[in-house]
Formats: sequence, C-alpha cells, structure tokens
Amino acid sequence: MTTLRQHQGGDATGPGGTATAQHVYYRPTPRPQDWQSSVRRPADFDAFWAETLAAAEKYPLSPRLDAVPIRSTPDVEVFEAHYRSYAGLEIAGWYCRPRHRQGKLPGMLFVPGYVSEPKLPADLAIMGYAAFSAAPRGKLRSNSVFNPGYPGLLTHSIHSRDMYGYRGFYVDAVRAFDFLAGLPEVDASRVGVQGSSQGGALTLLVASLRAAKVAAASAGAPYLCSMLDAASLTRTYPYEEINDYLRLYPERMEQVKATLDYYDIHNFADKIRCPIVVNIGLRDDVCPPETGYAVFNAIGAKDKRLYTYEDCAHDAGTGIGHGEVVNKFFAERLKPEPVRAAAAGGAR
Repeated sequence: MTTLRQHQGGDATGPGGTATAQHVYYRPTPRPQDWQSSVRRPADFDAFWAETLAAAEKYPLSPRLDAVPIRSTPDVEVFEAHYRSYAGLEIAGWYCRPRHRQGKLPGMLFVPGYVSEPKLPADLAIMGYAAFSAAPRGKLRSNSVFNPGYPGLLTHSIHSRDMYGYRGFYVDAVRAFDFLAGLPEVDASRVGVQGSSQGGALTLLVASLRAAKVAAASAGAPYLCSMLDAASLTRTYPYEEINDYLRLYPERMEQVKATLDYYDIHNFADKIRCPIVVNIGLRDDVCPPETGYAVFNAIGAKDKRLYTYEDCAHDAGTGIGHGEVVNKFFAERLKPEPVRAAAAGGAR
C-alpha cells in the first residue's frame, strides 16, 4: 500500500527550529514529485556494505548499561549505554525503559540529526517502549576518537570511499539497532526506528541493512539523499559543505561523486521491507523536497506512506501534528503498553 497525503499549514523553520526566509537559498522545481535523482548505484555496492558490516562484526558489541539515578523517575529507569562498533570504537547513548513492566517490551531506536545531540528518550519509555537514543561517533560521549564537528562530518575524507567519515557513522546506527534488539527485556520482533533529518536518513539506512528485523520505521525530512543533487538545489548547510569543498578542490569532483554513490541513502531504499511513514516539508531549504519524493519512490516496502506538508520547511509538519501520526503508526504495529496502564495492571 503506497499512500501520499498532503497537508497545509505550519511554520517555515530551519534545523534548529528557528525561522528561515523561504526561497532565498532554495528554489523549488515546478513539480518536485516528478524530479529524478542522478544517483547511480555502484556495481559492488552490496559487496562493499557486506564487507563493512562483516568488519564491524569482528568486534563483539560488549553492551554495557550504567544506571543514572539522577535522570531516573518513579516511572522510568535511565541508563548511559555503551557498545562497540566499527574499528572497535565504543559508542554511547541514552537508554530508558519503564520501571514497572510486564513481559517483554517493544523497542524504539531514536537516531539523531546532524547538529543535534541524542535526546534522552524518557517520553518514549512513558509510552511503553524500551527506548535507545544513539550517539554515533562524533556525537556527545562518542567523540573522544572521531570528532570532525559541524560543519565537517559531511566532507570528512569525502575523496575516499574507504575512509569517508560516514562509513563508521552508518555502522554505529546499525549496531545501535543490534544493541537494542539484543537486550533481554526487549521483544526483538517488535523494534522500530525513527528520526528526522540526518535521523531520517539513518532510519532508512537501518531499515535497509536490517530489513528482516526492523518492524516499523518513521523517517522525517530525510537527509543524505541524492546528496550532490541536493547541493545544487539548495545553498544551506549542511549540503553547502559539499559546495565549499568542491570550490577548494574542483579537480576532485569525480572522486566525490564516486564516494557519495556508496553512501547515498537513495541506494539503500529499495531493500526496505517494513511498514514505513515518511514526512517532508515542501518549503524545506535544508533537505529539498525533490530528494524526499525521490527516496520515498525508491523505498521497496509495500506498506509505505508519504506525508507532505505544503507550508512547512525542515520541520516537515512536526509543529502541526505529525508527531501524533508517528505515535499512532508505531502504536498500531508495535503494541506498547503505556506506563500508567502497566502500573494499573500490576507491576513486577
């Protein structure tokens, strides 16, 4: 089932929620839904990612949870979480679970945006999820070894497929899913993934590389889709990092294009099989809606729904009720038991 739903209303906001002047940095094409991506899939794309994941799996996850009493409440237990990822780096994050629970819990992985730090997902635990908010390398508590900063990550070693900064970063997101699904209190058949902007991209990535295991996904305003195209459609950061780099190294254009074809989320989308919702703002000057339409069309899942918000920018409808859409979508598929209901039914 492929569904497209269009909505009006909302504020034009940038990646941090601040107002932006529309159509100054982004000029929409006449019919963004008909726009075609120029991304090409390398012949050894699948082999490259199979090799990358196999290299990461040489390192055991070595999961660790350290209780954080000051952040915990009578309803929610909070932990600082750690696990091993690509090249053996230790990755951190916040893990929250209902304190009073019966049976196994559905899991929810929250993946972060480009600028934002991982949130403490107590709100998801209140809804009844075992919730993990991952901090891939370069993010808070995971940046002691790799820390390219912002701007910086998008073009870190972009001339090299094997050394590109997103190689380990992508694997960190996939291993975050493995970490969550492997916890003893989590029902591995009921684990979802969600995020917006870079988090939307990572959601699509995890849903692709763990296609047989992700139960449901929600990707908002997905970034890292048709990257070189996006850098020509808009002049805002983070994509402007690519233009900055190529102004300095114009002779590396072909190298950059070759690298990005291995990392462009557009090339992962066809492997997605779980039910999924995607939302985009049609005035988004950060992640142009053309690229959002294109990646949605490439998604291989039969049950996929696109929500377009005509008067919204990078918030992509979150300020006018799309969060409720996401919560209902996951609740129908993952069947969480909200904390208050669990407590009323008898806790252990």
